Amino acid sequence: METWKKFEQNVVSHSAAHHLMAISELLASNGYARVTDVARRLDITRGSASITLKALRERGLVVEDENKFLHLSEQGRELANLIQSKRKILITFFHEILGVPEDAAETDACKIEHLISEETGEKLLAFIKFLMSGSKKADELLKAFNNYQLECGDISSCHLCFDDCFLHDHDQDNVE
Repeated sequence: METWKKFEQNVVSHSAAHHLMAISELLASNGYARVTDVARRLDITRGSASITLKALRERGLVVEDENKFLHLSEQGRELANLIQSKRKILITFFHEILGVPEDAAETDACKIEHLISEETGEKLLAFIKFLMSGSKKADELLKAFNNYQLECGDISSCHLCFDDCFLHDHDQDNVE
């Protein structure tokens, strides 16, 4: 039951991850990034951006030069790239493999991109590459998945649900 505590041990928060990625994107598109640019990119106040960026500077992930231009340290750049990669992997899995609508896939990937481990990201990437490889076994698996009809049976025999079926419409229980 100690697993939940590992959430607090993440390298960066959701907000900090987006600040790092915003700097990376601004540097790639404009060649520079300032606090104002990050705030505008994230649609937040300059003060809010400043607070998060200060913490990222203190951790050595962001560097600010004498002209107030922001740069990513090597560690910050690696972390931003890793988060971006995991985001792409998750979007691909959710949208192209599971068939989740693209906007929902992007939203869900955004929520967890900074939370999954490198190991999980690598395994998910390998699974996606296998499924998209065009091999006969992969094609058969994808076809079987796409034809699978999810049905709920007896909750006591389900090893995935807890006290109630995940798919069960709770509102119908209360309507009579």
